[in-house]
Amino acid sequence: MNTVTKKIVITDWTFQDLDIEEQLVWANGATLVGKQCKSAADLISLVADADAVITQFAKIDAAVISAMQRARVIVRYGIGVDNVDLDAARQRNIPVCNVPDYCVDEVADHALAFILATTRQVVPNTLHLRAGKWGLATPLTEMHALNNLTVGVIGFGRIGREVVNRLLAFKARVVVFDPVVPAAEIAKHGAQWAASFDELLAQSDIVTPHCPSTTKTKKMFNADAFAKMKPRSIFINVGRGDLADSAALTAALQSGKLGGAALDVFDPEPIPADHPILKMPNVIVAAHIASASPPAVRKLRESATGLALKAIRGEPLPNIVNGVKASV
Repeated sequence: MNTVTKKIVITDWTFQDLDIEEQLVWANGATLVGKQCKSAADLISLVADADAVITQFAKIDAAVISAMQRARVIVRYGIGVDNVDLDAARQRNIPVCNVPDYCVDEVADHALAFILATTRQVVPNTLHLRAGKWGLATPLTEMHALNNLTVGVIGFGRIGREVVNRLLAFKARVVVFDPVVPAAEIAKHGAQWAASFDELLAQSDIVTPHCPSTTKTKKMFNADAFAKMKPRSIFINVGRGDLADSAALTAALQSGKLGGAALDVFDPEPIPADHPILKMPNVIVAAHIASASPPAVRKLRESATGLALKAIRGEPLPNIVNGVKASV
């Protein structure tokens, strides 16, 4: 297929430049247009005549999708696709693809780093010593070893499994809840199966969700869920910010129901500068960077661009998440 006139657009990005994408697109005889879209009007103008659309965080809603006259694919830079209206794309017969196999180790490592930092009180003790004070910064009861704790992992996909593998190496008792994974499969990996979300909450000293943001999982950690967790338990989130109700999470930390939290994601993002969570000494925060490493970012960019190129060449597409069969 002659791709000289084919146009790939990128709606937004957090990389320094688009050199990787440009080299791949130009080598395949297509054109690339990137714009840091700040509004729906920007998006509609950019995607109108695009043959393929790559997006990172821009909101690709029904109005934007309706403006696509030629698009053969929408590709998300990442695993989650919650910024894309999947139903609207399906109605227009436009496949939506993600990159599900990038940053698995990075995110799993980050989850474990958060778990170790909170159980060993790494940040409070660092700040304590920098302030000229010697000794424990927190009560002894806040210092834990993982082999004495139960960690609840929600979601047993690629990242969830890697988190489980890491936790087992630290001799933690690991309980997993995933309604679509059989108990035998979880047991085969050395973890224990939880029959329900509530059962996992009741057992766990630490809870870490690794599931996508969907209508069923959004705000699954609400006031009711936090009330069912063990007193002084720890909440870890390196997945999606809207898995937790922000007000309920804040209240659970303020009341002492939760002993701490470590958060790489928020709802909304970026987290407001005056948010009370940012001032809590028992909370570790990061700016949605758990996926970051040079190899992971390169793989993400090359994979996303490769999917767009496949689409404009009329080749079969992997990783379609909205049930549309790509036209060939």
